[in-house]
Amino acid sequence: MNLKEARYTRYALIKEMLETPDVIRNFDPACVIPFCNEVKNCRALFLTGEGSSRIFPAKRALYEQMRKNYSLPLFTEGATQALEYDLGDYAVFAASNSGQTKEVVRLLTKLKVEGHKKLFAITANKETKLEQLANRTNILNCGKEEAVAATKSVVEQALFYDALQHLLDGRDTEFVKGAAGAFEKALSITIDEETVRKIAAAPVIWFAGRNNGVAEELALKTNEITRKRSGYLEGTYAVHGIEEVMNHDEVLIWINPFREEQDKFAEVLEKGVGMNVIAVAPEQTRFNTVIIPESGDATPYTELAAGWNILVETGLALGINLDKPTRARKVGNEYLPS
Repeated sequence: MNLKEARYTRYALIKEMLETPDVIRNFDPACVIPFCNEVKNCRALFLTGEGSSRIFPAKRALYEQMRKNYSLPLFTEGATQALEYDLGDYAVFAASNSGQTKEVVRLLTKLKVEGHKKLFAITANKETKLEQLANRTNILNCGKEEAVAATKSVVEQALFYDALQHLLDGRDTEFVKGAAGAFEKALSITIDEETVRKIAAAPVIWFAGRNNGVAEELALKTNEITRKRSGYLEGTYAVHGIEEVMNHDEVLIWINPFREEQDKFAEVLEKGVGMNVIAVAPEQTRFNTVIIPESGDATPYTELAAGWNILVETGLALGINLDKPTRARKVGNEYLPS
């Protein structure tokens, strides 16, 4: 996709996606320093939010925590389930672009009443209910999103957590700047017309991949952008029984396939079910592959960008108004003062 062709420029969603590389370039990791000073002696970080404000930002952070063994443990859960947890010794970060998401407002209200002193918020708006409840708030610099589907804000939330993890451990954040170029390339990759046709014709689009927020976030974006049913199959779940109810006209998009399991996916899904498997990876796989740039620690960001690209091309092929879902709302469950 690009901003030179009329079929792209008419949509706010695409404009906001294409603004994301500059969001990455302009991100200043120093914004997390005040937060680092306040959380470094906590038991752990607890990242919460709903939908896109948690799926990619928090789960990518958790994935990196497990890969790199950062010194401060990290956990994530939805805000309503978190009402049942003892978070007394945790630094709690609540992400909500609107600052008015009912679930996170309710959780921070409960914790504040209990005397919790380490409550932090990440929002795109000033003077919100969430900011009132938090001890400190980071206001995103990505600018307002007009499209219902969140895009550039999701990436900036993830960058904030990325910088927080790195600086708490005394590691550099230079990779953040380098991520912009790979992200931009992934957005502009030409998706093969036959690949788009297969995805557009599928009644269900499955996503498989690591539990790092990428495939799961794309499954959500599939609903908002293509209006099709979707599902996220963590790890190798796709070959552990669900194939029983899959159909040959469905498609599975596998984000960065595990080399060890490609033959099994081909046997069970391509041969057994008869469905199409499409891979997104930095190298050719045994499947039809959308090849993305190598990007090291920034790989989840690049994968997300390629997924957006695929979904936009699919939505356009289907003739969908990308900015106006029929039922989905910008704020899924909004806090309203009683």
